[in-house]
Amino acid sequence: MATAQLPAPPVRWARAPFYFNSAAHLLRIEREKATTLGELLAALRAVPSESIFQHTFRTLQEHHFIREGFSNDYAHWAFAACNEVGLAERLASVDVREFTSVESLRERIVQIVQDYLNRNPRAADRVAMEPFYFCASDAVVVPTPFVGRNLAEFRDCMNQVSIHSIHYHFIEARLRLKLNSNDFSVWLESELDMGRIADQFNRIDIYTSTLQDVRRTMVRVIERALHSQA
Repeated sequence: MATAQLPAPPVRWARAPFYFNSAAHLLRIEREKATTLGELLAALRAVPSESIFQHTFRTLQEHHFIREGFSNDYAHWAFAACNEVGLAERLASVDVREFTSVESLRERIVQIVQDYLNRNPRAADRVAMEPFYFCASDAVVVPTPFVGRNLAEFRDCMNQVSIHSIHYHFIEARLRLKLNSNDFSVWLESELDMGRIADQFNRIDIYTSTLQDVRRTMVRVIERALHSQA
């Protein structure tokens, strides 16, 4: 006698689909440059917010494949061009995940440099081995054909989109949402009532993982959830 097969569990459809976007960044060179830490501090206070974004959030994307090293351009310059190891370490400790606005991030960086120069005043006018050239980037949001309407579709899209899309939704979203979260987690919690998965996404370490690692970790989390529903 054949064993009756249990019906497959019903698919949980999202109240609203997730539309995957990507972003292209147009780089421009700013007028400001720094040859000393004193000049760096003055420029940090004056450059547009797009420049702060470029040298922190964008650097994280451009060097996502490097698991160790400096997480922002200011820390790298302080170490490589100024030989100010203590300042480089303090700047490298800045975690962009803590910030929901570029201006608050700017304030933290300015404070670190100012405090360092207060303790080491001679370092302010010491000429670096090479200048720091301030750049900025303007983002252009690019829609993709990928749309997730349930968890399985969301996983399939996650496997196919570019790392630029991962960065846009997972890292840049914090500034857009003004939350210490990301687009993926917000959608999972608000549209699929999957707060546990959303929390797991938010705990992924973007500094010890490449963007490809971030993608693989999120896919594994989703696949475990899909397996538990089967």
